[in-house]
Amino acid sequence: MYACAKFVSTPSLVRAGSRALYRPLSAAVVSDARKSETASLLAPQSIIASQQQLAVRGFQTSAVSRDIDTAAKFIGAGAATVGVAGSGAGIGTVFGSLIIGYARNPSLKQQLFSYAILGFALSEAMGLFCLMVAFLILFAM
Repeated sequence: MYACAKFVSTPSLVRAGSRALYRPLSAAVVSDARKSETASLLAPQSIIASQQQLAVRGFQTSAVSRDIDTAAKFIGAGAATVGVAGSGAGIGTVFGSLIIGYARNPSLKQQLFSYAILGFALSEAMGLFCLMVAFLILFAM
């Protein structure tokens, strides 16, 4: 049992494996081609296969990187959602101005109401665009 464990965890294999895990992806890909040529002459095939499996691990994203990406998505979506509050304030301003205008001159009721509907539609459209961008950030990226 001791002999088997000693063969599987040789110091050179441990060093090569740990180096493959902390190197950047570009270094692992560039140096893999050169190492495979020289290693095939010096090492048995089982060690080469295990080193190539460790190099493949460099293509996967770590859990920390995924957590940072998820946090960035939530922060971006929250920042994009702030525009919806501006839309609500704009709609309140439009209809508040409609009431003030109607109180000053009741004969312009129809014209003021058409302008108010136009202002409401534009303000609501901006809010919906902000909401759409927030959903794009969350689910499309």
